[in-house]
Amino acid sequence: MKYNNLVLFDLDNTLIPIDSDYQWVNFLADNSDISKLDANKIKDTNNQLMNLYNKNQLKADQTAKFMLSLLAKIDVVKLAELHEIFMLKIIRPAIKKNAISLVKNHLKNNDICVIVTATNEFVTYPIARAFGIQNLIATKLEYKFGKYTGNLDGIINFQEGKIHNVNKWLEQFGQKISDFKCSYFYSDSLNDLPLLEIVTHPIATNPSLELRQLATKRNWKIIDLFTDEDKNI
Repeated sequence: MKYNNLVLFDLDNTLIPIDSDYQWVNFLADNSDISKLDANKIKDTNNQLMNLYNKNQLKADQTAKFMLSLLAKIDVVKLAELHEIFMLKIIRPAIKKNAISLVKNHLKNNDICVIVTATNEFVTYPIARAFGIQNLIATKLEYKFGKYTGNLDGIINFQEGKIHNVNKWLEQFGQKISDFKCSYFYSDSLNDLPLLEIVTHPIATNPSLELRQLATKRNWKIIDLFTDEDKNI
């Protein structure tokens, strides 16, 4: 099947107005009676990592190792049960109509839509499905003998790693990003600058102050999905 355009979406603070990675960890801490984890220690570390991310000082492996270590401590059946509750209580209320409309418009245009996120695939696959997006490129997890090992599988999907992983994913179709006449990337973060700079249509979406300033300077399109909820994006 031939698609018209390549459309890439960051997830956290782009399609949803929250950080799913951060919210998932806090959710595990709040349900520590189920997950058997140290709630206070988890939240402290989670906040420290988020502060580094917001300052653009987070190293690619810092948050991944922390998140993956938590998954390795919980039985996979219990993880699935917890994630269903997480989707119901945290994620679905955060999905806004403008974000759904944006995705639907690209799907109706016969564009190939992909969520490209640094957050791991366990957390984000059900979120991608909730948007009707079948293609997900996320940080991959090693899974052996019926459990997550706490190790990565491949390159972390962060900063330049997103370019590598998108092109690797496109290889199965015999293509790369540059083969598309029109390629879009929606992102809120300056951490995504490497990928924003190589698509034909970089779109600053609910951008951070730093990305908003850069996008304005470079005449990139800027949209605010959540503050413009009543407008047609």
